[in-house]
Amino acid sequence: MQAIIGIDIGTTGCRAVIHRTDGTLLANQSVDYPLYTPYPSWVEQDPEEIFQAVIAAIKKAVAQAGPAAHEITGMCFGAAFHSFIPVDKDGNALYRMLNWADHRSQPYTEKLKAEHDAKAIYARTGCPLHPMYMPSKILWFKQEEPALFRRTHKFITIKEYVLHRFLGKYAVDRSLASGSGLYNIHDLCWDRELLAILGIAENMFSTVVPTTHVEQAIAPQIASQLNLPADISIVIGAGDGMLSNVGAGAVNPGQLTAMIGTSGAVRLVTDRPTIDAQGRTWCYNLTDKYWVAGGAINNGGIAFRWLRDKFAETEQRVAEKLGLDAYQILSGYAEKVPVGSGGLILLPFFAGERAPYWNASARGVLFGLNLNHDKRHIIRATLEGITFRMFSIYQALNQVAGPVNEIRVSGSFTRSKLWVQIMADVFGKVINVPGEPEGSAFGAVVLGMHALGILKDVKEVGNFINIKERYYPDDSNHQRYLELYAVYERIYWNLQDEFAAIARMQQAWQ
Repeated sequence: MQAIIGIDIGTTGCRAVIHRTDGTLLANQSVDYPLYTPYPSWVEQDPEEIFQAVIAAIKKAVAQAGPAAHEITGMCFGAAFHSFIPVDKDGNALYRMLNWADHRSQPYTEKLKAEHDAKAIYARTGCPLHPMYMPSKILWFKQEEPALFRRTHKFITIKEYVLHRFLGKYAVDRSLASGSGLYNIHDLCWDRELLAILGIAENMFSTVVPTTHVEQAIAPQIASQLNLPADISIVIGAGDGMLSNVGAGAVNPGQLTAMIGTSGAVRLVTDRPTIDAQGRTWCYNLTDKYWVAGGAINNGGIAFRWLRDKFAETEQRVAEKLGLDAYQILSGYAEKVPVGSGGLILLPFFAGERAPYWNASARGVLFGLNLNHDKRHIIRATLEGITFRMFSIYQALNQVAGPVNEIRVSGSFTRSKLWVQIMADVFGKVINVPGEPEGSAFGAVVLGMHALGILKDVKEVGNFINIKERYYPDDSNHQRYLELYAVYERIYWNLQDEFAAIARMQQAWQ
């Protein structure tokens, strides 16, 4: 029997799981790391802290596997999209990593839109112009940090940073490359027109390889740290969102995944690059045979965390004493409030927004407050507002990638039965919760098994996945949510000038 390690380098933590090739779980470990937000719209992380967390998570998983660790023959890596690290010739980070939520480069996004054909760039790359993507971040770095820019050897992602330490070489999988905003998804190469616009050479980026690319050895010192053989097979893997689809078993036509963790995303697997005439969605690579069309939101669980951290200090202390999760207490409060939160609507744009609006200037709005509202209503309105964001992408994908016949969900929000029921009622669809809770990490295991020839196709993931829960929509709740969603949309579109004005003020005053 063989076993595969699946690694998910997420936004705020790394998870390592070990599964035998029959699907048996041997280990599941995670290690967290912080976000740094020195100014509004700045979201940074320390690449070295993340690297050490990856090492620690794998070591803990190998230790948990115990004697079965000798069965491990390979590991496959997943990582969050849209990280940005400039490194020198020795591989040292020259600046903290900018992650997907960092929007400091918004003025450079507007400059690109004003001076170049944004629709043509989207058509070639599958990525709308937005500050989460590399083009805007590179322009910001080039203009605002010229001395460091001159020292930069390469621009890489966090997975490349980790794998460079493991392998001693730079390589990026086609999945993360296609999520950079710099990769031509039709010609399968770095987009030369964009490189010319940015004034940078192609050799400032890693060699692009398929997600199933295999390396046969890791650095001896890394192997020693991990208590693994140096000749272990390393599958370069894919982006976390793509692997989340695989881990949920949603790899067939019409199967949609909705994930809410720190951020959120709605995705469908397709057999070719699929773009939207209105530019609402993106398209990233999964394997040589499959692509994924979808959209991601900035404000998923991060908005709920904001509510917990800023307004639930008492609940956090109580939860700690009782051995509970504070989110359980907050969800219990929200359950006592009727559908629609008494007409209270939250637009949870705390970190700008991605799909389908692509508006980094959007800001949070609490609308409809009256004297009857209290903390419970705000909590429920937060859960509903985040779900409305997901619903907006679901509507776009229905038009872009074909009709949806099944919805599977993953992410930390599945721990709240209330929140999953809200999604069923907002979408007006049955929501299926797969039995595998660690979607992206397990997806890495499955992709690893495919790359190593154990599975002929990632679609064989269906052999390992069962549906453990189903949530059915309530028609009357769905109709109420559709009415609220219409108001929600009007609020957003009516505030475009105000969003832009307040974003400019915040930028100027930071």
